[in-house]
Amino acid sequence: MRMPRRGLVIQARTRWLLVGLALLFSLVLLMYLLECAPQTDGNGSLPGVVGESMGKEYYQALLQEQEEHYQNRATSLKRQIAQLKQELQEMSDKLKSLQEKKSPKVNGMNYQGTKEQTSNDLLEFLHSQIDKAEVSVGAKLPSEYGVIPFESFTSMKVFQLEMGLTRHPEEKPVRKDKRDELVEVIEAGLEVINNPDEEDGQDEDDGVGDRQLYSENDFIEGYYRTERDKGTQYELFYKKMDGMEYRHVTLFRPFGPLMKVKSETVDISRSIINIIVPLAGRTEAFAQFMQNFRDVCIHQDKRVHLTVVYFGQDGLSEVKSILDSVARETDFHNYTLVSLNEEFNRGRGLDMGARAWEKGEVLMFFCDVDVYFTAEFLNSCRLNAEPGKKVFYPVVFSLYNPAIVYANQDIPPPVEQQLVHKKDSGFWRDFGFGMTCQYRTDFLTVGGFDLEVKGWGGEDVHLYRKYLHGELMVVRTPVPGLFHLWHEKHCADELTPEQYRMCIQSKAMNEASHSHLGMLVFRDEIEAHLRKQAYRTNSEA
Repeated sequence: MRMPRRGLVIQARTRWLLVGLALLFSLVLLMYLLECAPQTDGNGSLPGVVGESMGKEYYQALLQEQEEHYQNRATSLKRQIAQLKQELQEMSDKLKSLQEKKSPKVNGMNYQGTKEQTSNDLLEFLHSQIDKAEVSVGAKLPSEYGVIPFESFTSMKVFQLEMGLTRHPEEKPVRKDKRDELVEVIEAGLEVINNPDEEDGQDEDDGVGDRQLYSENDFIEGYYRTERDKGTQYELFYKKMDGMEYRHVTLFRPFGPLMKVKSETVDISRSIINIIVPLAGRTEAFAQFMQNFRDVCIHQDKRVHLTVVYFGQDGLSEVKSILDSVARETDFHNYTLVSLNEEFNRGRGLDMGARAWEKGEVLMFFCDVDVYFTAEFLNSCRLNAEPGKKVFYPVVFSLYNPAIVYANQDIPPPVEQQLVHKKDSGFWRDFGFGMTCQYRTDFLTVGGFDLEVKGWGGEDVHLYRKYLHGELMVVRTPVPGLFHLWHEKHCADELTPEQYRMCIQSKAMNEASHSHLGMLVFRDEIEAHLRKQAYRTNSEA
């Protein structure tokens, strides 16, 4: 029985991987023995010299630190090797048992064929897990609650949605297994980039010297999510400090060894983003938005077009004046102002902004005037949206009322100093779907917004559900470079009961953290306690 060429190649790689890990483990042990060997050089202090004890303590501490480092590394390698062997053995035994039930051996014959078939079945099973998972294509989902969101991470921090009352929106991985997992994934991505296969589209004739090698310092950001019955998906992005090309690696752990899905080079140097902002009144907020736009888009990114869709006539002249002033001072003219003399409708404003673009395909970022974003977010927008394949729905970090957060200060700090990911400063707005990056053709193909929705809320959820019911992949993850600034919210009487409920819920969520709201609720009780304490102190005095 002949093994498929793909099975032979992967089986050979698995064997070489095990051999390589064993050799690496042996090398680590050898280095450990060499490092722990006693020093025999003639530079030691003479007996009775004052510096003798200090020198010994220093070198003992240094040796102990190196010993702990190598022990941790050796333990990690041993654990990985043992885990890999155990998983392969368990799966092989299971498949072998199934194979024997289907076609029992006769007098021990065909043993080699059965062994080869077992390996093929194992690899086929692992690849079937990738095919079943939502890695390369989107899955049709019944509602917005069916999406499994990604969690984003850098080499030092994890940005997470699930917090409860003890975890934080941004934190370093506390558990050692989580730290080891992320380190392993980053290293596996580097291995894929620095040692490409034929299917990665790179010429094998190119020597290592002709290729640009990447290191841990080139890792920019990553996303991961786990489908409980299939495995964990990792999206990794690497970039050289002085380059504009990103290396994108997709890995999948089908509850076993990591398996490469794809490796590609993503060039975003010429990717224009059309930032569309619907607006009615609120000229002071727009002036603050344009200050951020000037700093990030004009001075740093330089690959954006701004489309402002303004409703009504009141304040229109001020908006024009702000745009003209920015254009004069920065020589920036890549903007469009669309004026609509009608009642504000966010969905209609974004729809008009998308259709006002007449230069073909373009990446759009649907934005609000209260949103603050960074240049890094714009690159995340470019990396996670792809025409005909996927749309990007980042989770915004919404800031609380600064008057409550910074109540112990005379005045709140500047906006730039409020942009921190802490439980008492804000929360991940995982129930909001208004900020999104998607290509114009995908937006038009799916049918755009439901223009029957009037006033506040609802239009973004309808668009989000259209994508969930289609074939495109929806990338949903918290991103550190996107903030919603607090502002006073008014829920109009003209809203429908459902919209009014959503507006009040949003207003309550935006005001303050759980602990700060509790302090406000029990303020009278706290003040009464303080008065009693002061009275007792005075009485005793």
